[in-house]
Parts: sequence; C-alpha cells; structure tokens
Amino acid sequence: MRINLICIGKTDDPEIIALIKYYLPRIPKHWNFELIELPDIKNAKNLTSAQIKKEEAKLFLNQIETGELVILLDEKGKQYSSRAFSEKMEAWLGTSVKKINFLVGGAYGFSDEIYQRSNEKISLSKMTFTHQMIRLFFVEQIYRAATILQGKPYHND
Repeated sequence: MRINLICIGKTDDPEIIALIKYYLPRIPKHWNFELIELPDIKNAKNLTSAQIKKEEAKLFLNQIETGELVILLDEKGKQYSSRAFSEKMEAWLGTSVKKINFLVGGAYGFSDEIYQRSNEKISLSKMTFTHQMIRLFFVEQIYRAATILQGKPYHND
C-alpha cells in the first residue's frame, strides 16, 4: 500500500515545514506515505480561476493511475472524528487498492474533472485554513490514525 498527499504549490513557512518533518518519520513505514508538492501554475495571474483549476487537474491526473483511490480534502466533504478516520484508513488499507491519493487543491479548489475522478471528499473542518496548514493538520491526522490503529497512547478520547 502507498499513501500520497498530493498538493499544489510548495510549503514555504519554515515552522510548518519543521512540524511536518516532525510527524513524517513517525508514520508507519509500511504505509509508504509521501507528501508530493506539485508546482504552482505558471502565469496564473493571466488565467481565469477555471483555467487554473483545469491546469492543476492535469498535474493531479499525471500522479494518479487507474484503480487508485482519490480522496479530496475539500470543504464540502464529510467530516470524521480522528477515531472514525482511523477506522476509514483501516478499511482502505484492507482493500486491494495499491495507492490512496489524498489531494489538496489550489486556491480555487478542484476542477469538475477532479471531482468526477474522486472516490470521496473529506473536510478537516468547517473553518478555512491555509493550504500549508492543511498539509500539517493532515499529516498529523495520518500519524494519529496510525497510533489509534496500533493501540499506542497518543490519542485520548
């Protein structure tokens, strides 16, 4: 199994980078977790939001193969408690799917093509956060899910 978090743009805040780096090595090795940062769209200031989303969709689709799960981190998605998310991860890990791709879109969200390709949408909160913060929050939740599934004393509920 491979788990990818695929994001548009680079994380440039050194504090967020340091916190992400804190959690990454704690995620179980057999989950093969990878944070993939795709480049921002060039000349975006000369494009409409629809054109930007279409160009970002091309970048995402180049990372995804047929048969892989695509989960969007999207404000319109379903919200899970940490324990429920860990159960969802366990269910996905128990399937024959080779890769789970979690996607974080750009400033304008996802194109219709990406919504159609997705298997599910997850919302981390009803509040809005920067795309860089979402990466940190999600990496921490992946780590938290692993500790819950392993019965380690990190999560308290």
